[in-house]
Amino acid sequence: MDMTDAPLLAAQANGVGHLRLNRPRALNALDHPMVQAMARTLAAWRDDPAIRLVLLEGEGGRAFCAGGDVRQGRQMLVEGNGAALIDFLAEEYALNGAIAALEKPWVSLIDGVCMGGGIGVSVHGSHRVVTEHALLAMPETTIGLFPDVGSSFVLSRMPGALGEWLGLTGARLRGAEAVEVGFATHFVPRDALPALREALLAGDTGAIDRAAQPVPPGPVAALRPVVDRCFGAGSIPAIVAALEAEGTDWAREQLAVLRRVSPTSLFVTHEMLRRARGLDLPGCLAMDLALARSVTPYPDFAEGVRALLVDKDNAPRWTPPRIEDVSPTTIQAMFG
Repeated sequence: MDMTDAPLLAAQANGVGHLRLNRPRALNALDHPMVQAMARTLAAWRDDPAIRLVLLEGEGGRAFCAGGDVRQGRQMLVEGNGAALIDFLAEEYALNGAIAALEKPWVSLIDGVCMGGGIGVSVHGSHRVVTEHALLAMPETTIGLFPDVGSSFVLSRMPGALGEWLGLTGARLRGAEAVEVGFATHFVPRDALPALREALLAGDTGAIDRAAQPVPPGPVAALRPVVDRCFGAGSIPAIVAALEAEGTDWAREQLAVLRRVSPTSLFVTHEMLRRARGLDLPGCLAMDLALARSVTPYPDFAEGVRALLVDKDNAPRWTPPRIEDVSPTTIQAMFG
């Protein structure tokens, strides 16, 4: 394989380890070879005194990383190889934990789409730099999954009910909004990114603070009261009732999303965020893996990926089809 075709490009110079996710046609979605290559490289650089900083980017100009390759994961299930999917997720979650444990700056330059697994390889690092073209989200409920990659640790610690809102609806945040909620740490305009990249590759981490622009309270802060009032209601039925009572266009939009995504995923996500508040990051990653073993074989995951990414008919047939039909016993069983 030509090096330029490798799913991960790695180089080092000036004390900097430079990683580039290199599946641009797949929006740099993480597949198993990419995760394994990242894990090997990180293990080599972790204890290498010549590496003082790791810089992560996505190739292609459209996406940092659109998430894990869930189409590939669904194919594993269809072929009766669910164990391969769990092996992949176990390695991905271990990588997320290794990034968090790295005692060196891990800098992600996010200019474009960053969702799911892309959040996982960035949010646990020390610096997450976003531009006005960045778009961040955890949209797993739309494919019958749950916010994994240790994101429950982050979501559950956001102010008020922001984590519930983002985790349940998969709401998409632009660059400055991602700084507001804590997915990102710094906002840098796209036109300043080349100079920042050059400075970072020269080993100058201070360049981030010099290039970053302040993010004053904005759209997210304005939404906080209604988000807390509705998504802090305590249960999925209570959230639905609160949104119905709110009666605004925004509330109706959120209700429409909740009625469209997997009902089972909503209940799983709400419960995992409740549990995550009492766990550290390794505990949240362990919960992710345990849930993956019970949620990925459940019909909604394969069906959600089919509807959104395979057949693209956007008409998933959920099991059960309505929020009102979800059994609390089923949800608790998924948590073992």
